[in-house]
Amino acid sequence: MLRRVPSLFALALLGVGVFLLALAPLLTWYVVPHVKLTPIDVDVTSVMTGRGSYFDADATTTVHGRTITVTRRVLGDVHAGTADDAVWDVSTTIDTPKTLPLKDPRRSLQWTVERWVSDRRTNLPVHCCGETPAFDADAFLKFPFDVRKQTYRWWDSTLGASVPLRYAGTEKVLGHKGYRFTGSVQPIRTDTRQVPGVLVGLPRQGQVFAEQWYANPRIALVVDPRSGEIIDASIAPKVTLRRPGGERDEVTLLQSDRIGMSDATRRVVVDQAVADSRRLRLIEESLPTAALSVGGPLAVLALVMLLVRGRRSPSAVTPEGALSPARNDPHHEAQDTNLSST
Repeated sequence: MLRRVPSLFALALLGVGVFLLALAPLLTWYVVPHVKLTPIDVDVTSVMTGRGSYFDADATTTVHGRTITVTRRVLGDVHAGTADDAVWDVSTTIDTPKTLPLKDPRRSLQWTVERWVSDRRTNLPVHCCGETPAFDADAFLKFPFDVRKQTYRWWDSTLGASVPLRYAGTEKVLGHKGYRFTGSVQPIRTDTRQVPGVLVGLPRQGQVFAEQWYANPRIALVVDPRSGEIIDASIAPKVTLRRPGGERDEVTLLQSDRIGMSDATRRVVVDQAVADSRRLRLIEESLPTAALSVGGPLAVLALVMLLVRGRRSPSAVTPEGALSPARNDPHHEAQDTNLSST
């Protein structure tokens, strides 16, 4: 009896189909969790500009209608970062036309240094690794992956607390659609600062601890829905001084109706968000879907081919009771008779 040899082509198709079917859950359950992480080796500089007012220390007065530049550099601490946590050092300077050319943060109108530690999967703050200040928010330099149409707590460094940002629809930035979130900060006392009394309307007092007040009536961020990266931002900060216990602003330290991303920064962050979003979509949706849609039919086709080939395989043994070709030949029977006579 001859052995039924399966088709090598059908076996190859079956192998490819099974591999693709196994690849789909592997991508979803193993590859995605290892790729969908906040990077630890980030090195990004962003610039926001606008016009407004600020206190000129040299002139000891507030000047108006001047350009204000906010520069933020985010540098990942690779050695402190882990598989679970990202550690980012953040340096933010606010410059005037006088201080910007100096390129020295110590000469800036304002310079702050922060250290942000976050869970690489959830974006929630992690209180370790020299974090400063103690962040408590859902979002700061980025939002969580897979942004939802809901309210998020965004960290406001000037306020030193989180601000609720509410979903306000979609908005396209350079052709890329993002989710828009808006919020505001009502005037609130944030600190005290020792200044000459004359500065806050108390000329008879040498030095006083003036109250520093902060407000930000228009905060607007546009976020890439998949990666959580901020692709556009604008703020309207106002920082003032009041005499101790005072109810009105005496000196404006910083004020602008709008400070927004520069065109160059907007282009860079949008390009990065588009690239990251496409990469995530590829491993989360496109590849698993393609693996299932191709692997399933291939496996079924291969099984059908194997079954059909098996049914058509020839057999050397004739069914019981069937005549062999020789016995059906009359000439052959005649030859047998002649041999018997002989």
